[in-house]
Amino acid sequence: MATTETQFMLSVGLIEKDVNGDTLWVWCYPSVGSELRQVLLSKCCLTQDSRNFHTFVFGQFCRTWYYITTAEVQEPTALNKVTHFSIAVTAKDFNPEKYAAFSRILCRMYIKHGSPVKMMEAYITVLTKGICQSDENGSFLIKDHDVRKAYLAGSIKDVVSQFGMETIILYTALMLKKRIVVHHPRIEALLEFTRVLPALTWHRKDWSILHPYVHLTDAELEDLKKCPGYIAGFVDPDVSNRSDLFDVFVNLSDSVITVSQSAKAMAMGKLHKEIGQLIVQSAEDPESSDSQVIKDISVKTKEILANLVALANECEDSKITLEGLKQHHFPPATENFLFHLAAAEQLLRI
Repeated sequence: MATTETQFMLSVGLIEKDVNGDTLWVWCYPSVGSELRQVLLSKCCLTQDSRNFHTFVFGQFCRTWYYITTAEVQEPTALNKVTHFSIAVTAKDFNPEKYAAFSRILCRMYIKHGSPVKMMEAYITVLTKGICQSDENGSFLIKDHDVRKAYLAGSIKDVVSQFGMETIILYTALMLKKRIVVHHPRIEALLEFTRVLPALTWHRKDWSILHPYVHLTDAELEDLKKCPGYIAGFVDPDVSNRSDLFDVFVNLSDSVITVSQSAKAMAMGKLHKEIGQLIVQSAEDPESSDSQVIKDISVKTKEILANLVALANECEDSKITLEGLKQHHFPPATENFLFHLAAAEQLLRI
């Protein structure tokens, strides 16, 4: 019997670029709505003017994850009028490695047979049985791709190595469910960096806040603004002028983090310095793996949250108030952080 995980896939679509240089959406199964289809076409490198070729990109739109794999057609094949094609898989779950592996098999099938029928058969087999096997195209098993592997695939040590003590700004923004915008001209660098950040708040295991590949279009920005806090990646440099979109702006190519003047909750104090030092020490330890660094940060986070819950339990309805916090005479930055963290963790009396 198929596990529930096999039901995460929503659709598979096909985009082709022909010998005349025209790029068209040519097929999908079972269906893709027109708005999502436009987004998928815009993310596909075949429709973009630049000559940059991206073999694999992923992102999220309207709570649907998309994974786009692009291949060049090498002669001779059954696809004699097609120079390149992209396969777009949509799903409910975040797991780039899983869908990249499955898409590679679909690509090989399409190059060999020149018809989407075999792809549809493979899609249905995976959907119903969680497995797709063939001698010449390789095999794919859903159970090989655990979601924890996807969560731990990036390198938190690389993030800390690039930003050092400033990593605490990212940690604080994530803890308080603030809006982080990251810019880099190369999509690959953007995907690699942004996917790691939710691991800084491991206790939530929430990758739904990740929007790694966003364009400055009305539809995408409208979708983004529905999220109270997010990590959004942009290749367009104009995003730096859009202060309405972020509390924290990361210029990834220059390694510069800027906190918006309006983000009052982001004031730093002694507690932040302590957490920042812990993050840096853990990440700089050559003996520590990425997962160990995440664990070290998570232990500290749990300690902070346990203290917050203890403060809440002293209050009526187990909900914190600003007056209640003031009685403890915390330093101003700590009090400010705990107040906004209580709001983010739904421990604040409204």
